[in-house]
Amino acid sequence: MQIQPVTLDGVHSRLEPMNRDHLSGLQTAAAHPQIWEWTWPGADPDQIAAWLEKSLEAAARGVDLPFTTIDKLTGEIIGSTRYLGIDLPNRMVEIGNTWLTPRYQRTPLNTDTKLLLLRHAFENLNCNRVEFKTDANNAKSRAAIANIGAKEEGIRRQHMIVPGGRVRDSAVYSIIRDEWPTVKAGLENKLARKWQRP
Repeated sequence: MQIQPVTLDGVHSRLEPMNRDHLSGLQTAAAHPQIWEWTWPGADPDQIAAWLEKSLEAAARGVDLPFTTIDKLTGEIIGSTRYLGIDLPNRMVEIGNTWLTPRYQRTPLNTDTKLLLLRHAFENLNCNRVEFKTDANNAKSRAAIANIGAKEEGIRRQHMIVPGGRVRDSAVYSIIRDEWPTVKAGLENKLARKWQRP
């Protein structure tokens, strides 16, 4: 298992390794305060610029692999996601730090990005496990992760201190190798449905 930058092309979306040329598009996509109710860095362009630099530093250290999410039809930058918690000896990655500009939330494009990341993790990186974590109070995110087909494992109590100082409990989900064929079929079935684009 070796994690290297790669472009992933789907039906509706393309995931490109994040780079500085994406900054303006990411700032535009992020300029909606409702995205940041449960996560960070926030809608301010300077916050996004600092976050991008930290993301690139993490990529250079090999601890994260950040992607910029692009609408394949229009070429518009619409958000970001990444592999993190990369554990090479145990063949495990986490998918997280995912956000989308509001009009693409709860659309097949979001489903497509998850399929791309999961397929690459299980079929190219040969992972045994893919993990997801979200704020235990974020019902919308928890429902979306469960809808992918991930299994809830429990709550990591007082898992992290988030911006503003609140101590966050995190809900932990996973998909393991034996579950991947069923999860993959479910995601492909969702993508086969007709979609009226935003």
